[in-house]
Amino acid sequence: MTEETPGFDEKPDVPSGATPDDAEPQAAPEERAAPAGDGNETAGLVAQLDQVRTALGERTADLQRLQAEYQNYRRRVERDRITVKEIAIANLLTELLPVLDDIGRARDHGELVGGFKSVAESLETVAAKMGLQQFGKDGEPFDPTIHEALMHSYAPDVTETTCVAILQPGYRFGERTIRPARVAVAEPQPGAQPAKADESADADAAGSAGTAGPAGTAENKESGGPDEG
Repeated sequence: MTEETPGFDEKPDVPSGATPDDAEPQAAPEERAAPAGDGNETAGLVAQLDQVRTALGERTADLQRLQAEYQNYRRRVERDRITVKEIAIANLLTELLPVLDDIGRARDHGELVGGFKSVAESLETVAAKMGLQQFGKDGEPFDPTIHEALMHSYAPDVTETTCVAILQPGYRFGERTIRPARVAVAEPQPGAQPAKADESADADAAGSAGTAGPAGTAENKESGGPDEG
């Protein structure tokens, strides 16, 4: 019987003329298959990146829309706050108008003296600081949007409907008319020519007379007046 020599492992058969390294190329097919797996993984990462970018764009658009809505809300709230404030001030000033009318009548009658004068002037100053403005003067053209005609008459010295007397002054707050000016108006006399037209006609007549005077004298001389001697 043949005894096996201990300590030696059996090696695979190697063809004659081949080196031992030629027996290891069996792992090469697996290494060649690796690039296909890497390509699939890269494509998956690119798809995930596209999804993340799409989601980021949508969230950014949502954030921009919310920011624009918030800015519009702030502007609307500020505008409403200013409007409410103006309405409150206008209502307060409207309640003070009768007091201001009494002060004006007292001033016209010379009764605004002493401590009452000081209080009245302080009240008028405060009202003016709050934005109250008085309007209405004698001689200004009548405007139905800011004037209220209580009396009507005709006058030969006006060329248009004119406020000839302010019966009660008007007041405005900013662009808002709190009370129109109550006035007496006068219209041009029916059938009367405007004063400016009369003046222009007189001036034209005077100019024509001045021009015709010398010419008439020359014509008399040429036509043969009485000879001397």
